[in-house]
Amino acid sequence: MIAVLDYGIGNLRSAQKALARVGGDARLVADPDEAAAASALVLPGVGAFGPCAAALERTGLASAARDALARGVPFLGICIGYQMLHEGSEEDPGTPGLGAFPGVVRRLPAGVKHPQMQWNRVDAVPGRASGLLAGLGTEPWLYFVHSFAPESGDDTVATCDYGGPVVAASERGTLWGTQFHPEKSGTTGLAVLANFVRAVAARTDAGEVA
Repeated sequence: MIAVLDYGIGNLRSAQKALARVGGDARLVADPDEAAAASALVLPGVGAFGPCAAALERTGLASAARDALARGVPFLGICIGYQMLHEGSEEDPGTPGLGAFPGVVRRLPAGVKHPQMQWNRVDAVPGRASGLLAGLGTEPWLYFVHSFAPESGDDTVATCDYGGPVVAASERGTLWGTQFHPEKSGTTGLAVLANFVRAVAARTDAGEVA
């Protein structure tokens, strides 16, 4: 079972439905104990970093997420959910993130419209293998809505050009994060989610996840 963490913010059902469409047994989960028993976790998010992080803590799902991350359970963060996987954000400097990816989320470059609200071409980082991007072809187009993005680091697998290079996705093992919205990105976005579902199934079949 893939638990889509239901912490009361954003259109979580769209992510759940998209995962189900590509064959995932995806369910909205608000109970931390149920999340702890899942084979994989998905953390969507829209809005602002601080309120999303506070809601995740308030529901008890932040603890379930930290435990899953510590155990190496497959995990996908989407948009603000991806940002919350980092150490923190300039948007809400006093609010810590989950710290699964290093670095801080920064405001998009000056001189461009905030937020970026458009389809944009995504460029894979040369030399970095990625299960997340598998089968998407060269320079796929995906849909973004955001004013902040993570810093580039060793886990960055894709960027887009928006006033300069902007991090679009990160990956370390089965820890995945996308700044774009795969559930809003048509067939290409569904392919990203299908890659995650396959990675979860392969790990579960191998007996690595309860």
